[in-house]
Amino acid sequence: MLSRVVRQILQATVYDVAIETPLEAAPRISQKLNNTIRFKREDLQPVFSFKLRGAYNRISQLPKDQLERGVICASAGNHAQGVALSGQRLGIPAIIVMPSTTPDIKVQAVKRLGGQVVLHGDSFDIANKYAQQRAEVEGLVFIPPYDDELVIAGQGTIANEILRQWRDVEYVFVAVGGGGLISGVAAYLGEVAPHVKVIGVEYEESACLKAALEANERVILPHVGLFADGTAVAQIGALPFDIIRLRKSDNSGPIVDPVIVTVNTDEICAAIKDTFDENRSIVEPSGAMALAGIKKYIHEHKISNKNMVSIVCGANMNFDRLRYIAERTELGEQREAIYAVTLSEEKGAFLGFCRALQGRNITEFNYRANNTEEAQVFVGISLKGGDAERHEILEQLKQQDYIVDDLSDDEVAKLHIRYLIGGHANLDDERLFRVEFPERPGALLTFLTRLGPTHNITLFHYRNHGAAEGRVLVGLQATDAKQNPDGLIETLEQINYPYAEITDNVGYKRFLK
Repeated sequence: MLSRVVRQILQATVYDVAIETPLEAAPRISQKLNNTIRFKREDLQPVFSFKLRGAYNRISQLPKDQLERGVICASAGNHAQGVALSGQRLGIPAIIVMPSTTPDIKVQAVKRLGGQVVLHGDSFDIANKYAQQRAEVEGLVFIPPYDDELVIAGQGTIANEILRQWRDVEYVFVAVGGGGLISGVAAYLGEVAPHVKVIGVEYEESACLKAALEANERVILPHVGLFADGTAVAQIGALPFDIIRLRKSDNSGPIVDPVIVTVNTDEICAAIKDTFDENRSIVEPSGAMALAGIKKYIHEHKISNKNMVSIVCGANMNFDRLRYIAERTELGEQREAIYAVTLSEEKGAFLGFCRALQGRNITEFNYRANNTEEAQVFVGISLKGGDAERHEILEQLKQQDYIVDDLSDDEVAKLHIRYLIGGHANLDDERLFRVEFPERPGALLTFLTRLGPTHNITLFHYRNHGAAEGRVLVGLQATDAKQNPDGLIETLEQINYPYAEITDNVGYKRFLK
């Protein structure tokens, strides 16, 4: 199979519409990481994503009679634009089915590229099933985003370019969603340059390849985080998974390194800033994942003086996400730590606390008296020494008899608690939940209606951060708790929004309970 995929890569027709993207030096990040890093700039493609390669290669090789009938796909992202532009260049109908909740900016982008947009359903799964049904009924060709040999071959042309542009490359880091990109890249390198290591990078909330490799079979993730929406896939593609597990031509191992790097939201945000600092380009979260993976891999494996490529796979960023990303960058780069500290409620307590920090730069200070004897403080502190300094501060405060908790890794504290500090409810039967709302009109009304009159809302916090889902913190008091303690959970299950109970969260207990 490996040789067949490589042959298809060499025969791919992508350059009728795609460009050979530059492999740019990244001197700032290279110096910082003590390795030579280069960016493969797929964000410079006509649709700002590598997806154009696979879509065009698949469509352009259709028989004439199928081309004339047209193609159809389901996508609200980069694949949609790739199919639309491919259809425009080939002069054929290209129908793009998108969920009705798709932001208008994405709808208009596809229309400008000549795509015939059909809005259907309120989720990708519904839109995808509808697209496949129309393809069967109307004789259209369905263009999958990753689970197809010719799509994979189109993406694999990136590896051919990398080798021609830099013969000394030793590592290639690839963001993983459905697996089309990494399987194409790894197939080519595994056959032609088996000495090159291909490292997959996944968002920790959608690590479907990691789960599949651990189980030795494809698995469906019960929940997928949507921050890195370009790679938000619940199950790795069937064909990509088969290819990924093939062995290199020299039989030295599988074509993709079995150790998958997973990165979190803060690490991705920091990599977005690193990319901006390097070349003043703003990439989407999935486009920064490879660089986030490089940083983590180098740190964990203590690697230096190696030649590494980060495939910058896309730059279709919603502008309104930038505020959220900027806020999270400081934590991702370990340039800020946040703590919950108990202070005595007396004159001079704040001054004494600042002295205890020995002149460190305080970036945020939220103070609220808890009772007549003590107060709870949410404090942010600027770091210069990264994780080591963060733990040093924690130990210093403990040694001076402060009651302190490090909240730097607490998602609830970073996303909600810091904006809610102001008082305690003192409700014994309050329970706290994180709920993911779809970002569409009526989502809140649906939640409240289905919650019903038996459960009193005692806390509610929501901030839009430009993603497809909204993260909501909600406190609920069940009036029927004594008669039916599980009634609240049953209600949340019926609403069918992803949720998790976090009543034991440290920040909640310190500042809100």
